[in-house]
Amino acid sequence: MSMPPAPTLVAPAESTPVTVVSVPADHPYVRRVTAAPGITVSPDPEVPGRAAGVWWPPAALSPEWIDANAAAADLLHVHFGTESFAPGHLTRCIAAAHRAGWPVVFTVHDLDHPQLAEQAGYRRQLDELVTGADGLVTLTSGAADAVRRRWGRDAAVIPHPSVLTSHADIPQVPRSTTMRVGVHLKDLRANVDGPGTVSALLAALERLGARGLDVIGEVRLHRAVRDERSRDEVRRLCADDESVELIEHERLSDAELTAALSRLDACVLPYRHGTHSGWLELCWDLGVAVVSPDIGHYLEQHRDGTVAGFAPGSTTSLTSALGDVLDPDVHARRGSVRRTALTASRQMARTRTDAAAAAAHAALYRGLIAERVA
Repeated sequence: MSMPPAPTLVAPAESTPVTVVSVPADHPYVRRVTAAPGITVSPDPEVPGRAAGVWWPPAALSPEWIDANAAAADLLHVHFGTESFAPGHLTRCIAAAHRAGWPVVFTVHDLDHPQLAEQAGYRRQLDELVTGADGLVTLTSGAADAVRRRWGRDAAVIPHPSVLTSHADIPQVPRSTTMRVGVHLKDLRANVDGPGTVSALLAALERLGARGLDVIGEVRLHRAVRDERSRDEVRRLCADDESVELIEHERLSDAELTAALSRLDACVLPYRHGTHSGWLELCWDLGVAVVSPDIGHYLEQHRDGTVAGFAPGSTTSLTSALGDVLDPDVHARRGSVRRTALTASRQMARTRTDAAAAAAHAALYRGLIAERVA
């Protein structure tokens, strides 16, 4: 996975310290891309009325907060968490950042917001952020093309870093002759098609079984969900089919999630809309094959044959995609020596690409600050 060059900017010395107000700050993605020497991220300010450690809605995205903290940072970088703000608010935040002397960077993670069913308000926010930011970043060339077509602006393409923490303990999984294909529906947020994905998966499992593959399904679901009608339909579908196991649980910790994904041979993404996926990145880190709907730019995140696309709602397409990633010539089975070697090699590759992503962000920050000072 090659790293494209950072934007051509006149930047100060690499040792120049930079303090970034990142929205959010305490997030695995942010920690990875700000790990270059000399880059410091201010902690998320406390959110009134929220428990300690809760960053949303982000208190740093306030003109008053920015004015009061102008001397404490050098740059504002917005990632996500803006969806609760009214039209015009983000424009006022950008203006406040500019008054403070801060360049503004916006990473276009989402062209369609995964938490929202209605996108009109979020698209107005994108208009404010993309047109008002001094520098833009996105994760795939396809998303960069979309930004260029819609807004006439160039975004630096810096691929998604590792999601797996460097000290994570990857569990040893017993080998099995049965392959396990999972789908995690979590809390059935707006972009998750629970019943549609499960229905297609069950039909695909039946077809794969008819081909002689020994494969079982695993459907995971949070106990507390946003869409109870969809949850009930998922329960009904799973209860009527012996080829799938339904597991309902509380939100998993990082270690629990790592363990749950490690026991899969393949993971099906259940999205009806979206742009990029951190979940896909975690599966890649763990050597788990991914089958993704061919929407957004998920399929561009990795082009090494371990991510296959399917047409949402199509049993034939999903069956074909699962057959491709479970092909014994390309598939690293859970619990196998091949899987262990694959995860180790990917961790080594991530060491290089994560460092390159952090360096690209640092160069962007310093270049924009130099331009603003000049």
